[in-house]
Amino acid sequence: MPFLDLTVLAIYFAGVMGLAVYFLRRSRSSEGFMAAGRSLPGWLCGMSIFATYVSSISFLALPGSAYAFDWSRFTFSLTLILAAWMAVRFFVPLYRSRGEISAYSYLEHRFGLPARVYASSFYLLTQIFRMGVVMYLTALPMSVLLGWPVWLIICVTGVTVTIYTLLGGIEAVIWTDAVQGFVLIGGALLCLLMLLFGMPGGPGQMFSVASMHNKFSLGDFQADFTRATFWVILLNGIFINLQNFGIDQNYIQRYITSRSEREARKAVWVGAMLYIPVSLLFFMIGTALFSYYAVQPELLPAGTAADQVFPHFIVTGLPVGLTGLVVAAIFAAAMSTVSTSLNSSATIFLADFYMRFSRPNASEKEKMGVLYSVSAGLGIIAIYLAIKMIDVRSALDVWWTFSSIFSGGMLGLFLLGYFSRKANNRAALIGIIAGFTIIAWMTLSRMEWWEAIPFFGSIRNPLHEWMVIVVGTTVIFLIGIAAGRVGREQSSWQQPARQVSRPADVHLRDTEDTEEDQTETRRGVP
Repeated sequence: MPFLDLTVLAIYFAGVMGLAVYFLRRSRSSEGFMAAGRSLPGWLCGMSIFATYVSSISFLALPGSAYAFDWSRFTFSLTLILAAWMAVRFFVPLYRSRGEISAYSYLEHRFGLPARVYASSFYLLTQIFRMGVVMYLTALPMSVLLGWPVWLIICVTGVTVTIYTLLGGIEAVIWTDAVQGFVLIGGALLCLLMLLFGMPGGPGQMFSVASMHNKFSLGDFQADFTRATFWVILLNGIFINLQNFGIDQNYIQRYITSRSEREARKAVWVGAMLYIPVSLLFFMIGTALFSYYAVQPELLPAGTAADQVFPHFIVTGLPVGLTGLVVAAIFAAAMSTVSTSLNSSATIFLADFYMRFSRPNASEKEKMGVLYSVSAGLGIIAIYLAIKMIDVRSALDVWWTFSSIFSGGMLGLFLLGYFSRKANNRAALIGIIAGFTIIAWMTLSRMEWWEAIPFFGSIRNPLHEWMVIVVGTTVIFLIGIAAGRVGREQSSWQQPARQVSRPADVHLRDTEDTEEDQTETRRGVP
């Protein structure tokens, strides 16, 4: 990269670290480190939600998808409307009314301590792998752009993120997310403009070439769930986004840091509604890249993979100075994701493990020591995993496998607890066992080694991999409801015949059960 581009990149990193130092004095308490005093405006938290949602994988993968295929993946973005409405209607009031920093304390309230430990443990595992994958996949194109080794880029990204997360806490993370969100949008807009006006026949030529090759299609509308059809992407988007906005600590923490419930609702709508046009922008870039190189094939080396076309354009098609800005935008997307995961993971460890099991009355100094040490430790582990992935054939496949298994059951358990008051601890356990078994089978049976095991080849998962969370969540929810109903019926069969005279407390319990059933009937709860 030319000196000017490197200067732009250096200024960006210096600005990020400057923000962290500025917010250092506000993050010296555990409340400040985890919740920023619960005083931030909704638009700021919304920008943070948006920046967290757009990882560097999205920045490069969405244009690559539009370049290679069409706009079918844009259906995923549209499901954010439903997820945002559900969050504003149900999730935000729930978490705000409870006031606890951990999203998973609710599961202990509904189903006991094992449910909370299950969700918290799998959340931490998911975030560790997520940080490693994001840093590794970001380093691949960055290595081409900067000419640096992959391991060095991983270390620079990981160390920088860990330091500013440690220094400034959640407030520094959120403000940095907001700045990085603007950088990301600006970088993407500049790329699209350069592509449109770089067409020999002007911007109109891009649309005519793309239309000729059906690049604006939303995909196949057949009811086929073995391929990435419109319906598969739609269902996957609904469940993934419900999981993000409903149970992901990364998002729940933004609800808590908002200064009021109204501001928290605003944050949800800002984050969700901003992502839809920005994802459209990414798809436009991918389509423009297709048209750009279709009419100028000599500008693209033969055999360039779809995911590498955008990085190639950044290096060869942008003027000096703008290249540094776009590279900063890609780093911004990665750093927002990793910093958010670091802070939320440290928060969960402190709230759900350290204070829950070891030191419930820990001093402020002790809590800050745990938050600092866990953040630093997880940052080091994520860097190590990212470097180890250099030898993995497909890091993205590894991420898909582990994320499906680790997080696939959490949404079903939460929905069961919220929408079915008749489901008890036993029903939740039965639902989790059934759902986790289905999720593990659907995920593992698609791997190459599965067919090598006798008889296993005949019981492979016939559905597309994006249906794993859909089926797993549905199984947990329905089995849990059924187990809850059966448990109540068996309990009523085992009770002795009621007497005319009975103690007042029994009468009170019966009355409360009846009122609960009536309340559920009015709400439409099964």
